[in-house]
Amino acid sequence: MESSPHRSAAFAAAAPFVFVALWSTGFIGSKLGTPFAEPVTFLTLRFAIVLALFLVLALVTRAPWPTPAKAGHVVAVGVLLHGIYLGGVFVSIAWGLPAGVSALIVGLQPLLTATVVGPWLGETVSARQWLGLWLGLAGVLAVLWEKLAFEGLAMAAVWPSVVGLVGITAGTLYQKRFCPDVDLRTGAVLQYAAATAFLLPFALIFETMAIRWTGQFVFAMAWLVLVLSVGAVSLLMVLVRRGAAAKVASFFYLVPPTTAVMAGLLFGETLGALALAGMAVAAAGVALVQRS
Repeated sequence: MESSPHRSAAFAAAAPFVFVALWSTGFIGSKLGTPFAEPVTFLTLRFAIVLALFLVLALVTRAPWPTPAKAGHVVAVGVLLHGIYLGGVFVSIAWGLPAGVSALIVGLQPLLTATVVGPWLGETVSARQWLGLWLGLAGVLAVLWEKLAFEGLAMAAVWPSVVGLVGITAGTLYQKRFCPDVDLRTGAVLQYAAATAFLLPFALIFETMAIRWTGQFVFAMAWLVLVLSVGAVSLLMVLVRRGAAAKVASFFYLVPPTTAVMAGLLFGETLGALALAGMAVAAAGVALVQRS
């Protein structure tokens, strides 16, 4: 039987790759589910279901609740990380922004994180890590190159993704600084309650909130709830607690290549030589950032 340190080391080694694999399936679930509901309605329903699941889990397991002051910080993370980030990306795509362009905008997150992590958290980003971050971005650009379409691009569709970029960057940094010891179960309850409350007015005012309850929609919603919002986001919280912010952010460079491979297997989307080379460059960049 393995000792606790060995299990901890194995988890630390595997968790980033499991996170990337789970997070990358978000594209699959969104592509399957969003044709049957408007974007903010889709997200609001998803967050409400996750909220209910974590609330039951927290109550059954008698998880400890944070202090009122700490709870306020957790609520802020929920609005930034779930409401603003995912809301911005979904709205951009619904308004006509190509998914590749949106992915490239959000792909700036590791560089933005490295830029502000010094004054915000006091962490140092070395020259080697900066090189790795720029290499990672170059690799992502190569992977997405054939999916980028700027002709006739409306700026109105761009700004929600830019707001989403700021949201996920600020959310992960805020989590690292103010909520490092909050229980994952009760923390998730507060985060998803905040995200649901944040998005619901937008759905009520700007959308019809009509949903077509097809089998495909139910499958997509179940996948996004269980695999993304429960599995991947919980892993992200653990990674943010245990690692330097810039290192954790660099794992997001592996998401577009992994998503591209999944899309090729599931939807027959082809991968050209440039995309394959970009995957290698992105992986090399992340390796430079992670190297001790």
